[in-house]
Amino acid sequence: MLLALLLTVLAGGATSVGAAIALIGSGTSDRFLAAGLGFSAGVMLYVSFAELLPQGAAVLSGAGPGETATRAGTAWAAASFFAGMILVAALSRLVPQRMPRAVGGASAEAPGLPAAERARRARLLRTGALTAAVLALHNLPEGFATFVAALQSPRVAVPVVIAIALHNIPEGIAVAIPVRRATGSRRRAFWLATASGMAEPVGAVIGWLLLSRWLEGPALGAVLAAVAGVMVLISLDELLPSAEESGEHGVVVGALITGMAVMAGSLLLLG
Repeated sequence: MLLALLLTVLAGGATSVGAAIALIGSGTSDRFLAAGLGFSAGVMLYVSFAELLPQGAAVLSGAGPGETATRAGTAWAAASFFAGMILVAALSRLVPQRMPRAVGGASAEAPGLPAAERARRARLLRTGALTAAVLALHNLPEGFATFVAALQSPRVAVPVVIAIALHNIPEGIAVAIPVRRATGSRRRAFWLATASGMAEPVGAVIGWLLLSRWLEGPALGAVLAAVAGVMVLISLDELLPSAEESGEHGVVVGALITGMAVMAGSLLLLG
């Protein structure tokens, strides 16, 4: 059991690698910000439509490997997808538009900056916090699944853990870039991204102790589809608008495509 938990920690800890990549260099240029946020949006959009939503529909259909999701299962997945979007839209109204003392006391306010830049930093801090929260939610069942696979066969679980770790690297980038730009703190950006990845071992423990009988069947399918909806809304309502504010539209589009390509590769490995 300790080996299974260790493998889960290693998989979740790959978000720290992504955060470290995001924190290389000065990280203050508009092009860097546009590329990072566009890349993150591409990652989240692709994984939502190519992995989470189809998986949710398959689980809700009771479909096995290679089987097609039923019409009813697809309909329930679509309903869960939009429910996730509605939920995060409602919850985002509760998150302050200005978060001057969020993330461990980091300040998005800087008296010497123009008001427009201060508002932009506050929005980026909010984006980073929301992204961390939704990725942590996504990582809970993923951590449970990794843990169970490792318990069944550590030898088989190792390549799965490696694939999930590669899958988590761009997630760390998605959290670290906006938080760093908003707060100017590499340390806080790194630890917030790391915390979102550590939801995987937390999910493993919680799932094993409390949720193993609930995180299966229709409930799991609905959760997967709902998380897809949450990720899509975060990408469209937070990441891409923040990226476009940089004025680097071409960079945003290129990074968006690159993020999708990287996630496609990681999913092929994961598969």
